Amino acid sequence: MSTNKILLMKGIRILSFSLPLLFIGPYVIFMSFKNQSHPLFIPVLGMGIIVCLFSIYLIFKGIQTIMKSLFDGK
Repeated sequence: MSTNKILLMKGIRILSFSLPLLFIGPYVIFMSFKNQSHPLFIPVLGMGIIVCLFSIYLIFKGIQTIMKSLFDGK
């Protein structure tokens, strides 16, 4: 079995993009709940939820790419 190193690096790059989003998303949600009386509460909350969902998607795609590089072996 050989590892496709190009695909492995692509998966690690995707996971590295998701790492900052893992911290930014909950922080934005926390700040929106802290300022509930502000008129932009709902849009900021929605943006925080979207960032969290996007980070989960990136983690899934990164792990999927790494597994493909390890077990497809081209």
